[in-house]
Amino acid sequence: MLRKTFLILAVLCAAILIGCSKTETTDNSNTAAGNSNRTASTAPAGDKIGIPECDDFIAKYDACVSTKVPEAARASFKTAVDQWRAAWKKAADDPATRSTLAAACKDAAAKQEAALKPYGCTW
Repeated sequence: MLRKTFLILAVLCAAILIGCSKTETTDNSNTAAGNSNRTASTAPAGDKIGIPECDDFIAKYDACVSTKVPEAARASFKTAVDQWRAAWKKAADDPATRSTLAAACKDAAAKQEAALKPYGCTW
C-alpha cells in the first residue's frame, strides 16, 4: 500500500513538473491574473506541510518564482506551488503517506532547482 501511495505521489509530482516546464507566451489577462495569483498564493503560503524538506522547498521555490521569474510566466509556477502545497498537506495528514513525503519533496527540489536555474534561482 505504501509503495502504491508513493508511486501516485511521484506521478503527481511528475505531472506538475511537466506542466511547469511549459512557458506561455500569450496571455491577454496578465494584470488580472497576476493580481489574483498574488492573492491566492499569499493565503496558503503560511500553511506549513509539517515536513521540513517540503516546507523548505516550498519557501525557496516561492521566493524564487516571486522575485526572479518574469511576470508573464509566473502564473503557471504559482499554480504548481499551490498544487504541491495542497497535495503534500493532504499526504502529510495521512499517516500512511506521511513517511514518503520527505523523499518526494527532496526529489521535487532537485528537479526544480535545475528547472529554475535559467531564471537565476539557486538554493
